[in-house]
Amino acid sequence: MTRWTSMEKDMSAVAHDRDQSHGEQVARLAKLMSGIRVSMFTTTDADGQMMSRPMAVQEVEFDGDLWFFTKVGGRKAEQIAREPRVNITLSSNSAWISVGGNAELVRDTEKAKQLWNAGIEAWFPNGPEDPEIMLVKVHADGAEYWDTPGAGVVSVLSFIKAHITGKPYHIEDVKVGL
Repeated sequence: MTRWTSMEKDMSAVAHDRDQSHGEQVARLAKLMSGIRVSMFTTTDADGQMMSRPMAVQEVEFDGDLWFFTKVGGRKAEQIAREPRVNITLSSNSAWISVGGNAELVRDTEKAKQLWNAGIEAWFPNGPEDPEIMLVKVHADGAEYWDTPGAGVVSVLSFIKAHITGKPYHIEDVKVGL
């Protein structure tokens, strides 16, 4: 369930009806997320302070759920166990994404084997059956993304055009309920 105000919901519904269907928004979000491997993963500590750290995204499911590896008994796992509400931010050269949801700590050796890659091996050299491995599944319930009209040279040209014409640079800003 998203935590938007009723005004934001109304505005989102208007944008939803005017621009894209919900399915198109989710598909666009999944496509933007699929090319990004490193995120900033935000949890809340025992004092109520938010804490972010870089984490590699292992899998993006079509509905927006994300999978990560972490260490059993680590600070992140303790924070998730105490307060499962998390936020994930991702960015590329032309898109910025914020995903809110609830994190679940998962012990699943078969899923760890499925997600295993050389990058994870650097952190867990004993393989996917390492008893120190715990998975984190973030059940996304809402996201917002900002997507520029193009990347690289196209973005530079758009900035120049905005400066010359006096018309604002356009970045697509879409909220998506998941």
